[in-house]
Amino acid sequence: MSLLLPDSGLLFWMLLSFGVVFVVLAKYGFPIITDMVEERKAYIDHSLEMAREANARLAELKAESEALVAAANKEQGRILREAMHERDKIIVEAHKLAEAAAQKELDEAKRQIRQEKEEAIHDIRRQVAVLSVDIAEKILRKNLNERNEQMEMIDRMLDEVLAASKNN
Repeated sequence: MSLLLPDSGLLFWMLLSFGVVFVVLAKYGFPIITDMVEERKAYIDHSLEMAREANARLAELKAESEALVAAANKEQGRILREAMHERDKIIVEAHKLAEAAAQKELDEAKRQIRQEKEEAIHDIRRQVAVLSVDIAEKILRKNLNERNEQMEMIDRMLDEVLAASKNN
């Protein structure tokens, strides 16, 4: 007997044991293991497909969000332009209203000044007339104390009145 070569009986039983274990495993163990491996492979394939779909959807969402941001920026620009236009319009209207109000106040001030000027001129004329009458009365009293002087004055006035009526 050699240590490296087994006995033929032992070899027979080892092969028979191996065959029985192999048949049992082939009938019951390998199909279960194969099914589990197939299920795991299907699960992994399904997960990979879901990941691809998620990546595609993420890319779509990213493109949509970029489009929304671009649209929002465009809308923001439009709104800003409209706001600036409206601001300019309001400023122009305010200037027009201010000019109209200033012109109205200026016209009112001119009217008031003209009215006060006319009243002042009227008042001055009245005062000048009163003073002139007073002065003339005093002069006439002084100059017309004598009868000759009175007659000369009357003649002169009549001549002036007649000359004035002929010119008209």
